[in-house]
Amino acid sequence: MWRSECVVLVLFLCVRESFAQSNICGRPQLNTRIVGGQAASPGSWPWQVSLQSFGFHFCGGSLINKDWVLTAAHCFQNTNEKDVKVLLGKQTLTGSNPNQIQRGVRKVIVHERYDPNTQDNDITLLQLDSSVTFNKFIMPVCLAAAGSSFPAATASWITGWGDIPDSHSLPDPGLLQEAQVPIVDQKQCASLLSLFKMKITNNMICAGLKQGGKDTCQGDSGGPMVNKKSTIWIQSGITSFGSGCADPNSPGVYTRLSQYQGWISQKIIKNLPGFVKGCHYNKTTLILVLLLPTFFSLLLLCLTCGLLVVSCF
Repeated sequence: MWRSECVVLVLFLCVRESFAQSNICGRPQLNTRIVGGQAASPGSWPWQVSLQSFGFHFCGGSLINKDWVLTAAHCFQNTNEKDVKVLLGKQTLTGSNPNQIQRGVRKVIVHERYDPNTQDNDITLLQLDSSVTFNKFIMPVCLAAAGSSFPAATASWITGWGDIPDSHSLPDPGLLQEAQVPIVDQKQCASLLSLFKMKITNNMICAGLKQGGKDTCQGDSGGPMVNKKSTIWIQSGITSFGSGCADPNSPGVYTRLSQYQGWISQKIIKNLPGFVKGCHYNKTTLILVLLLPTFFSLLLLCLTCGLLVVSCF
Protein backbone atom coordinates (compact mmCIF):
# COMPACT_ATOMS: atom_id res chain seq x y z
CA MET A 1 0.00 0.00 0.00
CA TRP A 2 2.78 2.44 0.94
CA ARG A 3 4.64 1.78 -2.30
CA SER A 4 1.60 2.52 -4.48
CA GLU A 5 0.86 5.69 -2.55
CA CYS A 6 4.43 6.92 -3.03
CA VAL A 7 4.36 6.29 -6.77
CA VAL A 8 1.10 8.21 -7.07
CA LEU A 9 2.66 11.06 -5.08
CA VAL A 10 5.62 11.31 -7.45
CA LEU A 11 3.41 11.11 -10.54
CA PHE A 12 1.48 14.04 -9.14
CA LEU A 13 4.65 16.02 -8.48
CA CYS A 14 5.88 15.38 -12.00
CA VAL A 15 3.10 17.53 -13.44
CA ARG A 16 4.09 20.99 -12.25
CA GLU A 17 2.12 24.04 -13.33
CA SER A 18 3.01 27.72 -13.32
CA PHE A 19 1.46 31.08 -14.07
CA ALA A 20 -2.08 32.40 -14.23
CA GLN A 21 -3.51 30.25 -17.04
CA SER A 22 -2.49 26.91 -15.52
CA ASN A 23 -5.79 26.41 -13.70
CA ILE A 24 -7.80 26.50 -16.94
CA CYS A 25 -5.46 25.62 -19.81
CA GLY A 26 -5.44 22.26 -21.56
CA ARG A 27 -8.79 21.10 -20.15
CA PRO A 28 -11.45 20.66 -22.85
CA GLN A 29 -14.94 20.79 -21.40
CA LEU A 30 -16.23 18.44 -24.07
CA ASN A 31 -15.20 14.81 -24.59
CA THR A 32 -11.90 14.38 -26.42
CA ARG A 33 -12.23 11.12 -28.35
CA ILE A 34 -9.11 9.96 -30.18
CA VAL A 35 -8.73 7.15 -32.66
CA GLY A 36 -6.43 8.83 -35.17
CA GLY A 37 -6.67 9.98 -38.74
CA GLN A 38 -10.28 11.12 -38.51
CA ALA A 39 -12.50 14.15 -38.18
CA ALA A 40 -12.46 15.70 -34.70
CA SER A 41 -15.67 16.19 -32.75
CA PRO A 42 -16.69 19.82 -32.00
CA GLY A 43 -14.95 21.26 -28.95
CA SER A 44 -12.37 18.46 -28.71
CA TRP A 45 -9.50 20.86 -29.40
CA PRO A 46 -10.80 24.26 -28.23
CA TRP A 47 -7.39 25.96 -28.61
CA GLN A 48 -7.11 25.19 -32.34
CA VAL A 49 -7.32 28.28 -34.56
CA SER A 50 -7.44 28.84 -38.32
CA LEU A 51 -5.35 31.66 -39.74
CA GLN A 52 -6.92 33.05 -42.90
CA SER A 53 -5.99 35.64 -45.49
CA PHE A 54 -8.62 36.97 -47.90
CA GLY A 55 -10.95 34.17 -46.81
CA PHE A 56 -8.50 31.32 -47.37
CA HIS A 57 -6.98 29.13 -44.64
CA PHE A 58 -3.18 29.19 -44.82
CA CYS A 59 -1.93 28.03 -41.40
CA GLY A 60 -3.03 26.75 -38.03
CA GLY A 61 -2.25 28.04 -34.56
CA SER A 62 -3.11 27.58 -30.89
CA LEU A 63 -4.72 29.89 -28.35
CA ILE A 64 -2.46 30.24 -25.28
CA ASN A 65 -4.35 32.93 -23.33
CA LYS A 66 -7.18 35.39 -24.02
CA ASP A 67 -4.94 37.70 -26.07
CA TRP A 68 -2.27 35.59 -27.76
CA VAL A 69 -1.97 32.84 -30.37
CA LEU A 70 1.07 30.68 -31.07
CA THR A 71 2.02 29.66 -34.63
CA ALA A 72 5.01 29.01 -36.89
CA ALA A 73 7.39 31.71 -38.11
CA HIS A 74 7.37 30.42 -41.68
CA CYS A 75 3.64 31.22 -41.87
CA PHE A 76 4.51 34.93 -41.75
CA GLN A 77 7.41 35.21 -44.16
CA ASN A 78 5.31 36.83 -46.87
CA THR A 79 2.10 37.60 -45.01
CA ASN A 80 0.84 41.06 -44.09
CA GLU A 81 -0.66 41.01 -40.59
CA LYS A 82 -3.37 43.45 -41.71
CA ASP A 83 -4.72 40.79 -44.07
CA VAL A 84 -4.86 38.04 -41.43
CA LYS A 85 -7.99 36.93 -39.59
CA VAL A 86 -7.84 34.56 -36.63
CA LEU A 87 -10.83 32.21 -36.43
CA LEU A 88 -11.49 30.45 -33.11
CA GLY A 89 -14.11 27.85 -32.18
CA LYS A 90 -14.11 26.72 -35.79
CA GLN A 91 -14.96 23.16 -36.84
CA THR A 92 -15.26 23.27 -40.63
CA LEU A 93 -13.51 25.40 -43.25
CA THR A 94 -16.77 25.91 -45.13
CA GLY A 95 -20.42 25.94 -44.14
CA SER A 96 -21.93 26.83 -40.79
CA ASN A 97 -19.73 27.33 -37.71
CA PRO A 98 -22.12 28.48 -34.94
CA ASN A 99 -19.37 28.56 -32.28
CA GLN A 100 -16.88 30.55 -34.35
CA ILE A 101 -15.56 33.99 -33.49
CA GLN A 102 -13.11 36.14 -35.44
CA ARG A 103 -10.29 38.42 -34.39
CA GLY A 104 -7.74 40.53 -36.21
CA VAL A 105 -4.01 40.66 -35.47
CA ARG A 106 -2.58 43.62 -33.56
CA LYS A 107 1.04 42.47 -33.48
CA VAL A 108 3.20 39.74 -35.01
CA ILE A 109 6.35 38.69 -33.13
CA VAL A 110 8.57 36.40 -35.19
CA HIS A 111 11.49 34.83 -33.32
CA GLU A 112 14.54 36.99 -33.86
CA ARG A 113 16.72 33.96 -34.67
CA TYR A 114 14.33 32.23 -37.03
CA ASP A 115 16.28 30.65 -39.89
CA PRO A 116 14.15 30.14 -43.03
CA ASN A 117 16.78 27.83 -44.50
CA THR A 118 16.82 25.31 -41.66
CA GLN A 119 13.49 26.27 -40.00
CA ASP A 120 15.32 26.58 -36.68
CA ASN A 121 13.37 28.70 -34.14
CA ASP A 122 10.20 28.33 -36.21
CA ILE A 123 7.91 30.11 -33.75
CA THR A 124 5.77 33.25 -33.82
CA LEU A 125 3.39 34.98 -31.41
CA LEU A 126 0.25 36.78 -32.60
CA GLN A 127 -1.42 39.35 -30.39
CA LEU A 128 -5.16 39.53 -31.04
CA ASP A 129 -6.80 42.90 -31.65
CA SER A 130 -9.25 42.18 -28.81
CA SER A 131 -9.49 39.60 -26.03
CA VAL A 132 -11.56 36.44 -26.35
CA THR A 133 -13.96 35.04 -23.78
CA PHE A 134 -13.41 31.40 -22.94
CA ASN A 135 -16.21 28.88 -23.38
CA LYS A 136 -16.42 25.15 -24.05
CA PHE A 137 -15.41 25.69 -27.70
CA ILE A 138 -12.67 28.28 -27.07
CA MET A 139 -10.04 27.51 -24.42
CA PRO A 140 -6.25 27.95 -24.12
CA VAL A 141 -3.80 25.06 -24.27
CA CYS A 142 -1.05 24.52 -21.70
CA LEU A 143 2.53 24.83 -22.93
CA ALA A 144 5.44 22.49 -22.23
CA ALA A 145 7.65 24.12 -19.61
CA ALA A 146 11.43 24.25 -19.81
CA GLY A 147 12.95 20.86 -19.06
CA SER A 148 9.91 18.86 -20.16
CA SER A 149 10.75 15.43 -21.53
CA PHE A 150 8.98 13.62 -24.37
CA PRO A 151 10.96 10.41 -25.05
CA ALA A 152 10.67 8.26 -28.17
CA ALA A 153 7.30 6.49 -28.54
CA THR A 154 5.44 9.03 -26.39
CA ALA A 155 1.89 9.26 -27.73
CA SER A 156 1.16 12.66 -29.30
CA TRP A 157 -1.78 14.16 -31.15
CA ILE A 158 -1.79 16.49 -34.13
CA THR A 159 -4.70 18.53 -35.48
CA GLY A 160 -5.39 20.76 -38.44
CA TRP A 161 -7.19 21.51 -41.69
CA GLY A 162 -4.23 20.77 -43.95
CA ASP A 163 -4.01 18.47 -46.95
CA ILE A 164 -4.61 14.78 -46.48
CA PRO A 165 -2.02 12.21 -47.72
CA ASP A 166 -0.90 12.58 -51.35
CA SER A 167 -1.38 16.35 -50.98
CA HIS A 168 -5.13 16.22 -51.62
CA SER A 169 -7.18 19.06 -50.15
CA LEU A 170 -9.76 18.19 -47.50
CA PRO A 171 -13.15 17.49 -49.11
CA ASP A 172 -15.96 19.88 -48.21
CA PRO A 173 -16.91 20.93 -45.61
CA GLY A 174 -13.28 20.61 -44.49
CA LEU A 175 -13.70 19.12 -41.02
CA LEU A 176 -10.91 19.60 -38.49
CA GLN A 177 -8.73 16.47 -38.56
CA GLU A 178 -6.94 14.70 -35.71
CA ALA A 179 -4.36 11.92 -35.61
CA GLN A 180 -2.23 10.13 -33.04
CA VAL A 181 1.50 9.76 -33.74
CA PRO A 182 4.46 8.68 -31.59
CA ILE A 183 7.51 10.80 -30.81
CA VAL A 184 10.53 9.67 -32.84
CA ASP A 185 14.00 9.39 -31.31
CA GLN A 186 15.97 12.56 -32.03
CA LYS A 187 19.04 10.82 -33.47
CA GLN A 188 16.92 8.50 -35.58
CA CYS A 189 14.94 11.44 -36.94
CA ALA A 190 18.13 13.32 -37.79
CA SER A 191 19.48 10.27 -39.61
CA LEU A 192 16.28 9.71 -41.61
CA LEU A 193 15.88 13.34 -42.66
CA SER A 194 19.56 13.81 -43.46
CA LEU A 195 18.78 11.80 -46.59
CA PHE A 196 16.68 14.79 -47.68
CA LYS A 197 19.37 17.31 -46.68
CA MET A 198 17.33 18.40 -43.65
CA LYS A 199 19.01 19.33 -40.37
CA ILE A 200 17.44 18.55 -36.99
CA THR A 201 18.44 20.85 -34.12
CA ASN A 202 17.77 20.73 -30.37
CA ASN A 203 14.95 23.22 -30.96
CA MET A 204 13.02 20.58 -32.89
CA ILE A 205 11.09 17.44 -31.99
CA CYS A 206 9.98 14.71 -34.41
CA ALA A 207 6.87 12.53 -34.55
CA GLY A 208 5.35 10.04 -36.95
CA LEU A 209 4.73 6.40 -37.75
CA LYS A 210 7.51 4.33 -39.28
CA GLN A 211 5.10 3.01 -41.90
CA GLY A 212 3.68 6.49 -42.55
CA GLY A 213 -0.03 7.06 -43.12
CA LYS A 214 -0.56 9.73 -40.44
CA ASP A 215 1.13 13.11 -40.50
CA THR A 216 0.70 16.85 -40.74
CA CYS A 217 0.76 18.35 -44.23
CA GLN A 218 0.45 21.62 -46.15
CA GLY A 219 -2.02 23.87 -44.32
CA ASP A 220 -1.33 22.30 -40.91
CA SER A 221 1.76 24.48 -40.36
CA GLY A 222 1.69 26.45 -37.13
CA GLY A 223 -0.83 24.11 -35.53
CA PRO A 224 -0.27 22.26 -32.25
CA MET A 225 1.12 18.88 -31.36
CA VAL A 226 -0.13 17.99 -27.88
CA ASN A 227 0.42 15.34 -25.21
CA LYS A 228 -1.88 14.33 -22.39
CA LYS A 229 -0.65 14.35 -18.78
CA SER A 230 -3.34 13.04 -16.45
CA THR A 231 -6.32 15.26 -17.37
CA ILE A 232 -4.25 18.09 -18.88
CA TRP A 233 -3.29 18.62 -22.52
CA ILE A 234 0.16 20.13 -23.03
CA GLN A 235 1.41 21.52 -26.33
CA SER A 236 4.85 20.05 -26.97
CA GLY A 237 5.33 21.17 -30.56
CA ILE A 238 4.36 23.52 -33.40
CA THR A 239 3.93 21.95 -36.84
CA SER A 240 6.99 23.06 -38.79
CA PHE A 241 8.19 20.97 -41.75
CA GLY A 242 8.85 17.54 -43.20
CA SER A 243 9.66 15.62 -46.35
CA GLY A 244 6.38 14.86 -48.10
CA CYS A 245 3.25 14.00 -46.14
CA ALA A 246 2.74 10.76 -44.21
CA ASP A 247 5.51 8.97 -46.14
CA PRO A 248 7.24 5.93 -44.59
CA ASN A 249 10.45 6.66 -42.66
CA SER A 250 9.84 10.39 -42.95
CA PRO A 251 8.66 11.84 -39.60
CA GLY A 252 7.17 15.29 -39.28
CA VAL A 253 9.24 17.96 -37.57
CA TYR A 254 7.86 20.29 -34.91
CA THR A 255 9.24 23.27 -33.01
CA ARG A 256 10.13 22.01 -29.51
CA LEU A 257 8.11 24.32 -27.24
CA SER A 258 9.95 23.49 -24.03
CA GLN A 259 12.90 25.45 -25.47
CA TYR A 260 10.89 28.68 -25.59
CA GLN A 261 9.35 29.28 -22.16
CA GLY A 262 11.75 32.16 -21.53
CA TRP A 263 11.21 33.71 -24.95
CA ILE A 264 7.41 33.52 -24.72
CA SER A 265 7.40 34.93 -21.18
CA GLN A 266 9.67 37.78 -22.24
CA LYS A 267 7.38 38.77 -25.12
CA ILE A 268 3.99 38.45 -23.43
CA ILE A 269 5.08 39.79 -19.99
CA LYS A 270 1.63 39.84 -18.34
CA ASN A 271 -1.16 37.26 -18.13
CA LEU A 272 1.36 34.56 -19.01
CA PRO A 273 0.26 31.23 -20.50
CA GLY A 274 0.09 28.11 -18.35
CA PHE A 275 3.43 26.33 -18.53
CA VAL A 276 3.31 22.72 -17.35
CA LYS A 277 6.28 20.45 -16.80
CA GLY A 278 5.45 16.80 -17.10
CA CYS A 279 7.52 13.68 -17.58
CA HIS A 280 7.06 10.33 -19.26
CA TYR A 281 8.73 7.12 -18.12
CA ASN A 282 10.22 4.46 -20.33
CA LYS A 283 9.55 0.77 -19.67
CA THR A 284 12.88 0.22 -17.91
CA THR A 285 12.14 2.95 -15.37
CA LEU A 286 8.68 1.56 -14.61
CA ILE A 287 10.05 -1.96 -14.08
CA LEU A 288 12.67 -0.63 -11.67
CA VAL A 289 9.96 1.26 -9.78
CA LEU A 290 8.17 -2.01 -9.12
CA LEU A 291 11.31 -3.85 -8.04
CA LEU A 292 13.28 -1.32 -6.00
CA PRO A 293 12.45 -0.40 -2.40
CA THR A 294 10.11 2.53 -1.95
CA PHE A 295 12.77 5.13 -1.13
CA PHE A 296 14.89 4.34 -4.17
CA SER A 297 11.81 4.20 -6.39
CA LEU A 298 10.90 7.73 -5.34
CA LEU A 299 14.46 8.92 -5.84
CA LEU A 300 14.69 7.35 -9.31
CA LEU A 301 11.44 8.89 -10.47
CA CYS A 302 12.36 12.31 -9.16
CA LEU A 303 15.74 12.24 -10.89
CA THR A 304 14.16 10.98 -14.10
CA CYS A 305 11.82 13.97 -14.09
CA GLY A 306 14.66 16.36 -13.44
CA LEU A 307 13.16 17.50 -10.12
CA LEU A 308 15.09 18.46 -7.01
CA VAL A 309 15.11 15.52 -4.64
CA VAL A 310 14.16 17.78 -1.73
CA SER A 311 10.87 18.64 -3.46
CA CYS A 312 9.85 14.99 -3.54
CA PHE A 313 9.81 14.41 0.21
